[in-house]
Amino acid sequence: MSDTIRVRPTQDGTYTIYRGSIVLMSGLTRLQAEQYEAAITRQ
Repeated sequence: MSDTIRVRPTQDGTYTIYRGSIVLMSGLTRLQAEQYEAAITRQ
């Protein structure tokens, strides 16, 4: 399994963040998703 962080849009207009195939966070706005992605990739 890959540990790649991905941000994907959903059909309801929100964004979901994945690490590999695991959902880390869902229901985010685009800005929230980008900030969350940046924070976890800095770790």
